[in-house]
Amino acid sequence: MAELRRYPVKSMGPEAVTETDVSWFGLVGDRRWAFLRDGTTRNGFPWLTLRQRPDLNHYRPTFLEPDRPDRSRTVVSTPSGAEFDVTDPLLAAELGPGVRILKQDRGCFDGFALSLITRQSVAGISALTGSVLDVLRFRPNLLIDDTTELQYPEDGWVGRTLQIGTVLVRVDMRDRRCLIAATDPATGVRDSSILRTIFTERDGGLGVYGSIVRPGRIRVGDDVRLLATLELPEGQSSAR
Repeated sequence: MAELRRYPVKSMGPEAVTETDVSWFGLVGDRRWAFLRDGTTRNGFPWLTLRQRPDLNHYRPTFLEPDRPDRSRTVVSTPSGAEFDVTDPLLAAELGPGVRILKQDRGCFDGFALSLITRQSVAGISALTGSVLDVLRFRPNLLIDDTTELQYPEDGWVGRTLQIGTVLVRVDMRDRRCLIAATDPATGVRDSSILRTIFTERDGGLGVYGSIVRPGRIRVGDDVRLLATLELPEGQSSAR
């Protein structure tokens, strides 16, 4: 495994870590907090995200006790350089009228609790778009270096089980991309042609979602092994 990230606040910037505990609900501390838009309490998707605020990547949340993210105080550095506790009403007010904070110990997810992508997939879609795309555009928890020559290796993982460190992950489905993938994480500028390419060339999917079969602890550098009983695609053996 090449890189490991959690997102203390949904749609805000990531926190890179070298190791972390994984619970039944994904990386401990991942999407622990989220901001709700005004008047959307009964909405099926009430979250304030990069769809509404493309600059949210520039808000950088941090756990003050990184080894205890489930209990730690969370602070957010803003693009202007100010720092707020995540629960400070001044931060919510800066994000928009009526915006409020929500804490979820199990995480505020759109679907599955774990997202994975390979370097090969990022390189493949970059080649199709003619741009070098930052992996952060796809907001994965795990970035994996596959050891085969397959261009989009994780497509073949769906329905299989991965062992990462002491953790077992069932790969449930391809990650169907939305407007967030069109947003440059460095500039906040949207390029709809990137999302269009993902849909025309990849049927909208890039990377995969997974759920936890066995909790444990994972570290950057851990081997990633396919354990499913289904026959592997030709040339598929393991990933790292």
